[in-house]
Amino acid sequence: MMDQTIAWMTLSQLPGIGVTRFWHLVNHYGSPVEVLQKSAEELSRIPGIRKTSLTGIDRKDEVMHSCKIQIDRLDAMGADIITISDDLYPASLKEIADPPPVLYIRGSKEVLSSSCLAIVGSRASTSYGRKTAHSLSKRLAAAGVTIVSGLALGIDSQAHMGAIEAEGNTIAVLGCGIDVVYPKQNRQLFEQVVENGVVISEYPLGAQPEGFRFPARNRIISGLCKGVLVVEAAKKSGSLITAQLALDEGREVYAVPGQVDSCKSEGTHWLLQQGAKLVVSENDIFEDLRMLSPNLQLKNNSKEEVTPVLDRGVSQLYSFVESYPISRDELLERSGMKISEFSEFLLILELEGLVEILPGNKISRV
Repeated sequence: MMDQTIAWMTLSQLPGIGVTRFWHLVNHYGSPVEVLQKSAEELSRIPGIRKTSLTGIDRKDEVMHSCKIQIDRLDAMGADIITISDDLYPASLKEIADPPPVLYIRGSKEVLSSSCLAIVGSRASTSYGRKTAHSLSKRLAAAGVTIVSGLALGIDSQAHMGAIEAEGNTIAVLGCGIDVVYPKQNRQLFEQVVENGVVISEYPLGAQPEGFRFPARNRIISGLCKGVLVVEAAKKSGSLITAQLALDEGREVYAVPGQVDSCKSEGTHWLLQQGAKLVVSENDIFEDLRMLSPNLQLKNNSKEEVTPVLDRGVSQLYSFVESYPISRDELLERSGMKISEFSEFLLILELEGLVEILPGNKISRV
């Protein structure tokens, strides 16, 4: 008798099948085992299934052998497989239109059933966006919310980092196999997520981060969560795809406002115009989540960093710095300081992490 897990894996990995066709076949026959016992000729008699899409069925023995090897590799790396028929498969993910039949997992499987919020946004984010994502993630994770994102650079990375810093849970949903670190710059963060939560993917080991995989990945991010928070996004971006998927799945969509003239916030402003809930603090999200998960508890974070006490001259210079970038020359003129003391005070502010020197020699508050 064919092993159920092997059957789920094999059918999901057959060339030409895809998720939509997978469910079409399984819903017709009742299980992957039944589907794999049929010939391409028999399967092509199902309305909506073309024989040209079933050429991979002739390779089922080859794919099945590959799946058995993958299981051994997963065991060796301490990873797991969950099929949609397993008790640990997230209930919320079953509700979406095309749930992934199989999830490959590294980390704590139990985290998948916790109360989740997705935080997503631009890879090429601003310092404002990164700080906002990190701060909101940290405070919500400390309250017991599991933060879900895609391990991309920018907003995603800060969302994961904030949760880890709060010693909370986080889930990274990959657009590649769980043995592939992408982007490579996030290798250390990848390992931290495995230790503090879970890394998951619907793709088999070795699957590379090809472009078509990421829009499909986004449906899992939104499907795991009670809501999706977009921190920064351009008008056309993967983050807006995730937000749209969340709406289609009946989830709440939240957005953080940005500068009115920033292209990085065009997407979030558009979401707000369409009715997304405006977020300026974790409280704007937390009450919605607590209605669904009463065990959550927002904490007063006594360990939150505070602005250091500054000398009078440094404090005076800081008062002229805005969140909107201004040129070094303009800041010098505003301060009325001598160039020597201006440079000294500016260096102190930079070392304290209170200001950021941006391209074009512009300065803004962090």
